[in-house]
Amino acid sequence: MFTLLAQNATEGGPEGPMENLFSSVIGMFSSGAPLAQPDVLVGQLKALSVVWAVVFVIVGVLCLFNGYKFYRTTTIMLALVMGLFAGYWLGEKIQAPFIVGGCLGLLLAVTAFPLMKYAVAVFGGLAGAFVGANLWAGFAHALNKGAEMQIPVDAYWIGALIGLIICGMLAFILFKLSIVMFTSVSGSLIAVLGILALLLSIESWQDTVSEGLTANQLVIPLLVFVPAIIGLIMQEFWTYGKENGPEGAKAA
Repeated sequence: MFTLLAQNATEGGPEGPMENLFSSVIGMFSSGAPLAQPDVLVGQLKALSVVWAVVFVIVGVLCLFNGYKFYRTTTIMLALVMGLFAGYWLGEKIQAPFIVGGCLGLLLAVTAFPLMKYAVAVFGGLAGAFVGANLWAGFAHALNKGAEMQIPVDAYWIGALIGLIICGMLAFILFKLSIVMFTSVSGSLIAVLGILALLLSIESWQDTVSEGLTANQLVIPLLVFVPAIIGLIMQEFWTYGKENGPEGAKAA
């Protein structure tokens, strides 16, 4: 196992390890509802190296169950990562992806620190938009196929807009719940993508896993959002116990 990780870290396939990460992730999220496009997602997950898949699992699980505890660090890191990938995509247009990605990532991370409340609102809104878009597209595909309905799949932006408004407003009303929600969604997404990439890296399982994931457009959204709900419940339970335990009662 460790030999395989070391080999992937040094070789990174036909391209370098960093190029492998950025190209795979940008390919995954090239659509507004990526989880409802399993064919594209599976193809990009197959290209993701084992090293990055392991990193995804570790980071995702930590964010999923401990996001609120370290929400300031989590928010700043998410701003940094989003800036890196957005900057890399923009930088490819001028042949300087890493420079533009590094500058934009650093800018967003530094900006998020003094504007923490607004950064949480932005990430909460984006998480809601992501959930709404993927659920709309996933259910539209499933209902059109199973119940012969005519729901417009390309109108996933409606679900995204609803999620953006509800969760964005929620951040200013229920600050803690907004943090728990977006850390649970982002953590579950990262962890599940890492687990799927690891499963797809096993040649004997690759066809079976690919067929299962592409059988229906609702499969991957469910695999992501069910653990996200579990993480949300667990974080709420743990933080509620700490705030209302003996120490919390004494402080009150």
